[in-house]
Amino acid sequence: MELWYTEKQTESFGITAKIRETLVTEKTDFQDLAMIDTEEFGRMLVLDGMVMTTIKDEFVYHEMVAHPALYTHPNPKHVLVVGGGDGGVIREVLKHPEVEKAVLVEIDGKVIEYSKKYLPEIAGELDNPRVEVIVNDGYMHIHDHKNTYDVIMVDSTEPVGPAVELFSRGFYQGIFEALKEDGIFVAQTDNPWFKADLIQTVNRDVKEIFPIVRVYCANIPTYPSGLWTFTLGSKKYDPLEVDETKIPEINTKYYTPRLHKAAFALPKFVEDLTK
Repeated sequence: MELWYTEKQTESFGITAKIRETLVTEKTDFQDLAMIDTEEFGRMLVLDGMVMTTIKDEFVYHEMVAHPALYTHPNPKHVLVVGGGDGGVIREVLKHPEVEKAVLVEIDGKVIEYSKKYLPEIAGELDNPRVEVIVNDGYMHIHDHKNTYDVIMVDSTEPVGPAVELFSRGFYQGIFEALKEDGIFVAQTDNPWFKADLIQTVNRDVKEIFPIVRVYCANIPTYPSGLWTFTLGSKKYDPLEVDETKIPEINTKYYTPRLHKAAFALPKFVEDLTK
């Protein structure tokens, strides 16, 4: 008998993967959590029926959340990651030696616990001495830390359950206030095939707050449609003005200095969502 996992990405479309083993299922205080081992993508973290990360393709998302912003800011010493309890963005942030402290604020401690146990390739830097892990509400952490961070990264689930507030205009305003005078933030903003309205709304809200706003894309096979967007808001520095010849080569599998600007070259139908 074969066992398959299906993520229903819309009411009439989904992706499916053959399962080797179900490692854990638990209803936490915030969401339904599952850790499964699939034949095609390896171990996979699923929250509320949505794929969050897999061993095979995780590097794309985590690198593209971290590096465009960190190579745009000239001196990112203090970095905040909201969500991202699997630890992948933190792992990428620590590849930047100028980062003195990286703070992870994850609302669901079970995500951290099971990621350390079943996804050590991703979560392996969560115990690094440069990292502070806080199990708390990221929205409130932002509110309570004005003028604190150089870069803030929002590694949230899709806008359901505990992540709904992380797509609100009030949250982006709070991020602006929690950043220093030359700060940068970046957030994952879903896909343009099924969530065009969300991208338009986020882009509009962020433009009302930040003087520089850029959207960029990456290909992530296990995320809905495979084409994923990220929105970057900056108080001062433009990622399109970065001299890619001065970006050092680091240990990555997706992000490269040449890709830094190329990722911001959007397909026409995605570009139209940002106008």
